[in-house]
Amino acid sequence: MKKTTVGEYGAWLAQLLADRPAELSFRRPEFRSVGSWRRQAWRKAHELLAPPEISVRDVRVARAYEWDGLELEELSWQLPYGERTEAVFMKPAGARGRLPAVLALHDHAGNKWLGWRKIARNREKPAPIVRKHVANYYEGEFWATRLARRGYAVLVHDAFAFASRRIRVGNVLPRVRAGFPSVEPRTERAIWRYNDWAGGHEHVLSKALFDAGTTWPGAAFAEDKAALGYLASRKDVDARRIGCGGLSGGGSRTAFLAGLDHRIRCAVCVGFMSTWRDFALDSCWTHTWMIHVPHVSRYLDFPEILGIRVPLPAMVLNDWQDNLFLPREMIRADRILRAVYKKAGAPEKYRCNFHPGPHKFDRKMQGEAFGWFDRWLR
Repeated sequence: MKKTTVGEYGAWLAQLLADRPAELSFRRPEFRSVGSWRRQAWRKAHELLAPPEISVRDVRVARAYEWDGLELEELSWQLPYGERTEAVFMKPAGARGRLPAVLALHDHAGNKWLGWRKIARNREKPAPIVRKHVANYYEGEFWATRLARRGYAVLVHDAFAFASRRIRVGNVLPRVRAGFPSVEPRTERAIWRYNDWAGGHEHVLSKALFDAGTTWPGAAFAEDKAALGYLASRKDVDARRIGCGGLSGGGSRTAFLAGLDHRIRCAVCVGFMSTWRDFALDSCWTHTWMIHVPHVSRYLDFPEILGIRVPLPAMVLNDWQDNLFLPREMIRADRILRAVYKKAGAPEKYRCNFHPGPHKFDRKMQGEAFGWFDRWLR
């Protein structure tokens, strides 16, 4: 018997995830009009995500300055719940007019203490924990800052449950705190203790979100959508030329945001593209609750969520030795998206490439992603 994440129940789940197009897959022969299919798929995906309807208010700029050829604004805004969301906005110094823009989405990486600082720099020297993170996943490059230097307006915000949006241990029930101290961490060792606690707390938070009628991907999508709305509202941004992208958790956020909000005119999903079969039978044990949406696999395979944006352009970048996914399922996800774009008459709007190495978004991959943004947003 083939070993699976759920032991002897794997064969049963494999039957539920049979290798045939799901109920709302555009690959099914009954779907001929891409417009009609998109409307049905969007409605169902949005219904199952169940995102709260929120928007940004009370935007405050804490610091604005020029540094290393860029204009930066370190800012925050209030959402209807939780602490203020912290973010950074960057553009080339002296830039005039409305610029093409990218909403850069940071990763998960088991580190909820950090948010936008994982992929963007300010004028301060990065902390050791930040430098290690950037070296490990981005070949030492703060890719969002690098993209701003290329001529883009770039916004990076803390995602739901990360950094400024994280769960404060002192505010949870003592029995849920499980002996973890309520004081804020001050050392890197204490930060990693917090990250371990926050990783275990994902199960609690996810169940609470389900009980309240929403989902973790729905909450993350809502907050990313609110950030997108702020970015599009800026007078120095061309709202007709906005893209988004990110690695890992940022890649999963890209799939949902770019698939369901078509103000995103160009998308780059890095290190996060596989199938529900992969997640259910082999890989769900290593993935966050940020991707799991009850019942959605009945209607759409995971890559088809991103595919709802067809014929708008989408790029997927994978790593062959990425231990978060099975290579054969990454290949199958690519085939699914190619079939969707081909049937929609827009094969040139989709590109997928595989790179050697582990889970990462290195300089070569960044250059490929930037070229894709240049092609469709310039």
